Amino acid sequence: MPTILERSQAIGPQIVAWRRDFHQHPELGFMETRTAGRVAQVLQSLGCQVRRGVGGTGVLGELGSGGRLVALRADMDALPIQEANVVPYASQNPGVMHACGHDAHTAMLLGTAQLLSRETLPGRVRFIFQPAEEVADEEGLSGAQRMIQNGAMQEVEAIIALHVDASQPVGNIEVDDGPNSAGVDTFYATIIGRGGHGAAPHKVIDPIYIAGHVILALHGIVSRRLHPAEPAVVSIGSIRGGDASNVIPERVKISGTIRFMSQAVQEKIHQEIERALQIATALGGNYELKIELGNPPSFNNPQVADLIRATAQNLLGKEHVLVSKPEMGAEDFGLLAIQAPGAMFYLGARIEGDERRHHSPRFDIDEGCLPLGSALLAESALRYLTDGLGEAS
Repeated sequence: MPTILERSQAIGPQIVAWRRDFHQHPELGFMETRTAGRVAQVLQSLGCQVRRGVGGTGVLGELGSGGRLVALRADMDALPIQEANVVPYASQNPGVMHACGHDAHTAMLLGTAQLLSRETLPGRVRFIFQPAEEVADEEGLSGAQRMIQNGAMQEVEAIIALHVDASQPVGNIEVDDGPNSAGVDTFYATIIGRGGHGAAPHKVIDPIYIAGHVILALHGIVSRRLHPAEPAVVSIGSIRGGDASNVIPERVKISGTIRFMSQAVQEKIHQEIERALQIATALGGNYELKIELGNPPSFNNPQVADLIRATAQNLLGKEHVLVSKPEMGAEDFGLLAIQAPGAMFYLGARIEGDERRHHSPRFDIDEGCLPLGSALLAESALRYLTDGLGEAS
């Protein structure tokens, strides 16, 4: 009888076709109507109970009955990036691209659903196709939060997800216990001065001059105000001020991102950003500051991570199961993993000799990873339904 990996490789062309279809038709967060429709159509054809419109444009599919309930999650949204790749499956939507692999995640989870639809399940598997991992809505809520509000995690006892990693070769996965991705907040600051003629700087309060000091203080938060062993990032992403070369403006706007692994560090960074902005008042100006709260850090449950490790060692070989290093990228999967024990693993997807960076116009993957991801998700779900947690190894 073929193994689940062999069966996944046999349907590999179908998984690739799904991935390329989604790649050609990318949609931004909370706008994934075509993607959701295609996902729902496939799930229904596989005999899943399907619910659409969950959390906006999310889709839930479910197989099995009784017993334990494990959830598998894939994100569906694309990014506002113009694709630079010249490939047959390049984006057909100007200015929108799957530049982080969510098309692959969606296709792999459909592959997993196809594999599990042919199994006699000793429990239930819920397939969560999530919108808007990359963005938040007008109320500051991401797709995971909206799906939780709409009951996506009700009765779920464990949840598993994967993310392609374009820096790792196909055939490897990375997984570890504990911190998996950083929490993220966004800050928006306005430095207020008194504008005037560039030839008379002594008659104005120059917000650009003040901004220079504020920027230095912001960049010093991590290196000089936090403990050296605490992972954190404060990065400025935009600076806007002035329109004419000979006019000193009234205002300079600065925005940036905050990354952290603990609530204590998050609170400290907030305080230090406020302190940095107070330089404006010391130099005769003023400031406004808004900090928009984002997603908390994501942590892998040790028992769920053990289950994934045991599954991967069996399917891929122990030498291909690596320990992941915590990165400061953010992922709203952590919100789902608060609702039930969960873990995310990273699936090698590197194009050998031409590594592509996530969130870049040339991002792409080696599609040889797709059957591996589907098989790992399917086998992990089966192991959980059969043995639960704590017995995987």
